[in-house]
Amino acid sequence: MTAATMDACHFFRAWMRNPLRVASITPSGRALADLIVREVGPQTGRVIELGPGTGVFTRALLRRGVAEEDILLVEKGPDFAAILQQRFPKAMIACADATRVARLCTAPAGAAISGLPLLSMRPQAVFAILAGTFARLEADAALYQFTYGLRCPVPRAVLDRLGLTAARIGGTPPHVPPAFVYRIERRR
Repeated sequence: MTAATMDACHFFRAWMRNPLRVASITPSGRALADLIVREVGPQTGRVIELGPGTGVFTRALLRRGVAEEDILLVEKGPDFAAILQQRFPKAMIACADATRVARLCTAPAGAAISGLPLLSMRPQAVFAILAGTFARLEADAALYQFTYGLRCPVPRAVLDRLGLTAARIGGTPPHVPPAFVYRIERRR
């Protein structure tokens, strides 16, 4: 069995157990992974990745030149966390809920990448995740979030309360379902 087939099986089983937490029956494709990390590189320094699953975005970060030891992977699912530990032994891996990101990351980060299904989360959880993430991001850093929805997955009230702005930076229409990537950053 290939790694891609194994990843698809892991995702499908996780989705069957909790479809609102996983939100997709298959891992993200390479086109989406390359899009979500296209503004991140070795100059970024530390990167926080929320909800890495099997590491599709993590591999894209490595292709972009981010050092593995500069990546913090925050994964709630113990099965996925075990896979990540095996695949990325130099990365920092926290098997924890992303709402605790501020307590998990002690050094400032130059970017954050999120594969979390924000559209299926309560606004309070989205607020906690973004507040914690931006508490650990450098002043000019951004969070890159993808969504299968047609609009930004962060409610306007959450963006306004945290002083953030969101802009769509691209999409992958051939991806099934189509996905869109947003850059979320502090208002200037």
